[in-house]
Amino acid sequence: MLMNRRTFSSTLLAAAAAPLISRPSVAAAPAQRQIQAQNIVLVHGLFADGSCWADVIARLQAAGLNPTSVQNPLTTLPEAVASAQRVLERQAGATVLVGHSFSGMIVTEAGIEPNVTALVYVAARAPDADEDYTALAKRYPAPPASAGIVFDGDEGRLSEKAFLRDFAGDLPEAKAKVLYAVQEPFHKALLDGKAAHAAWREKPTYYAVSTEDRTINPDLQRFMAKRMDAKTIELKSSHLSLISHPDEITQLILEAAGQKR
Repeated sequence: MLMNRRTFSSTLLAAAAAPLISRPSVAAAPAQRQIQAQNIVLVHGLFADGSCWADVIARLQAAGLNPTSVQNPLTTLPEAVASAQRVLERQAGATVLVGHSFSGMIVTEAGIEPNVTALVYVAARAPDADEDYTALAKRYPAPPASAGIVFDGDEGRLSEKAFLRDFAGDLPEAKAKVLYAVQEPFHKALLDGKAAHAAWREKPTYYAVSTEDRTINPDLQRFMAKRMDAKTIELKSSHLSLISHPDEITQLILEAAGQKR
């Protein structure tokens, strides 16, 4: 029977309750991660669309899981969160919510849905509730990509030079140019939103740091991962680790789903 967030199994919630009451240290974390999830919901960030998860999706499907990529509208944070919530409602049972880049904002908010059993952040924003992410990011040196954003009225995008060098720097140029061609502009209003909830305070959390990232400062990523007490891996990667390191990202998602191979 299809279950949405309102009809999610009370049995599963009871099983999840004990580990979600507190946030123990990483050393104690394996006791939290016993819930197996078959569903994976993936959310993309700025300068991209849902197809950026294609390589990870293929690997998750090969592992027998049910991945779905959200088409983030990149308009306002409430509308972006709502797009993820609609997909989460369609999932039958336990679900891992995964976000790349800006969509960490969405994971942080939508991750409170009761069928979400774990969160995965991939070089992603991970704010606290009501936190000004821009102010947090200013504590660290500005990443080079920020200087490459150009606006057409209220719509922003990366210039081709910045996209190839600072966003997708470790991808073959031909592949990076294809991704640039399908870049989805974002609305300025999207950047004004704050997460009202911090799901990572209640759910098991995983983080993939991109050590060569020129879009989100790697030290900022490390700070957010540590603050969340996330199980953390580091990849020698550009911002697009989901494309340049799909095997490692898939393995991290499988671990979050209790399906590590």
